[in-house]
Amino acid sequence: MKVIGAGFGRTGTRSLKAALELLGLGPCYHMSTVIAEPYRVRQWLDVGEGRTRDWDALFAGFRSALDWPASAYWRELAAHYPEAKVILTVRDPGRWYESVSATIFRSALEQRGRPPLRRRAIRWLVARRSPDFALYPRMTRATFVDPVFGGRIDDREHVIEVFERHVAEVRATIPAERLLVFETGDGWEPLCAFLGVPVPDAPYPQANERAAFRRKRPRRLARLILRGR
Repeated sequence: MKVIGAGFGRTGTRSLKAALELLGLGPCYHMSTVIAEPYRVRQWLDVGEGRTRDWDALFAGFRSALDWPASAYWRELAAHYPEAKVILTVRDPGRWYESVSATIFRSALEQRGRPPLRRRAIRWLVARRSPDFALYPRMTRATFVDPVFGGRIDDREHVIEVFERHVAEVRATIPAERLLVFETGDGWEPLCAFLGVPVPDAPYPQANERAAFRRKRPRRLARLILRGR
């Protein structure tokens, strides 16, 4: 493991994943990895519910890790991989909340209460065809929704306070020479200088994560139901 991401989801982690892989620091583990390979949901559920924390097995084959659920364990990962550098992705807290509340948290909140009949039918089909992925809501609760936010993801003031406290804690904990505080708009130069690699002859990746999140979800559910992955 060469790079550990300490930033919350929706702070440009998808773009940074692409950037690290262009720089030769991939494969990069990301929440998209868990979604693409649903057996990994059970691995993280075991971590979140305290059954095991075998980081080497979980990240086998990966040279970097970003986004939730990995970033919820930034302290443990930084201690376990002492030679790895740490990147803290940040953005304006208010804009971050707008993004996360419209995507990740919206999906988590939809799991509460009694959903409409159509959604219940989709859940039933997913559980039948992809029992690993059916555990995804439970995994997110166990790894970051509850331990990081106390389950209060619908409380804007609380969530922003947690975000700001997290940024301060990472800054205070990780030595300055090991840490890069990074925004997507910063581009290649600070990232490459921090990692000690040349600047690529290509634009810094820009992923429109919010639009992609909502667009991909129906296709993802259809694939799980039809293919049973």
